[in-house]
Amino acid sequence: MPVASGGLQGPRQPPTRADARRNYERLLTAASEAFAEHGAGTSLDDIAKRAGVGNATLYRHFPTREALLETVYRDEIQQLSDHAKTLTLSSDPVDALASWLRMAVSRMSVYEGLKGLLVVALRDEGAELGSWCRDTIRSAAADLLTKAQEAGAVRADIDELALLRIVNAISLTAEQSSTSPDPTEQLISLLLDGLRSR
Repeated sequence: MPVASGGLQGPRQPPTRADARRNYERLLTAASEAFAEHGAGTSLDDIAKRAGVGNATLYRHFPTREALLETVYRDEIQQLSDHAKTLTLSSDPVDALASWLRMAVSRMSVYEGLKGLLVVALRDEGAELGSWCRDTIRSAAADLLTKAQEAGAVRADIDELALLRIVNAISLTAEQSSTSPDPTEQLISLLLDGLRSR
């Protein structure tokens, strides 16, 4: 796995010892369930209890909440990245960007912890943000946004960080909405309209 910017390594590799590997897998299962039930802010101590291990075991494998979130949602993040790479080949950069935004909002709506991970990724640069997840998500958004900007279809005064903040806001709004139909598509359409060059 390549080294992410800021000098931090990519996602942690699972341990090789059998007992450590079992604990690692139990922690991932417990974390995935806890994040789905209670969101990214769920107690790490509760995750350790659910996994049947001590806190020291949890922190040995995952020294921070970000590291645990990143590992649990690694596949989802990779899928968002892979989808972005495929979409950069599209002949219509605005449609490509719209397709990726819809996928990102949809994934964050389904996976509560993934939304929390995006919040972590959008924090101030002073935090532990040389992470694989941050770089992967931001790179995916930047590639599609840049193509649309280079085509003259999207305004040049927005960057991928602002775009991801809006994606997060749409995801939160859609989740909290009690109206029918789901407002997600309307909000994404408004975003795309606001992004267009005038």
